[in-house]
Amino acid sequence: MLLKTRRATPTTVQLETYRQGDVLVQKIDRLPENTNQLKCEERVVLQHGEVTGHCHAISTDYARMYTAKGQRFLEIYKPGARLVHEEHGTIQLPEGFYRVIQQREYVPEAPPRDVVD
Repeated sequence: MLLKTRRATPTTVQLETYRQGDVLVQKIDRLPENTNQLKCEERVVLQHGEVTGHCHAISTDYARMYTAKGQRFLEIYKPGARLVHEEHGTIQLPEGFYRVIQQREYVPEAPPRDVVD
C-alpha cells in the first residue's frame, strides 16, 4: 500500500515593522480587548531615553497610546504621523494599530536585557 504525503508549503508572513533605536513598532489588525487609553500631553512618548534623556515620540495630533495586559499599543488615526527622536532618523507611520515593543539584547552568560538609548 502506497501512502501519499503532501509536502507542507512554506507560509511566509510579512509583518509590517518599524524600528527606531531601542523601539520596535509592529502593525496589528486591531487593538486587543479591554485596552485603556493613556492620557498624553502634546506628544505620545513610546520610550524615554535612559542614557541621553531624549525620547521616541509622535504628536498627539496623529496618535493615541493604549495599554492592555502589560503591553503598549499605538493608534495612528491620521495620515502624516512621524516618529521622531533626536539621535535617529524620523520614521513616517501609516494609519493603523501597532504593538510597541522594547528591544532586548542577548548578553552571553547573563539574562536578556532591554536595549537603552
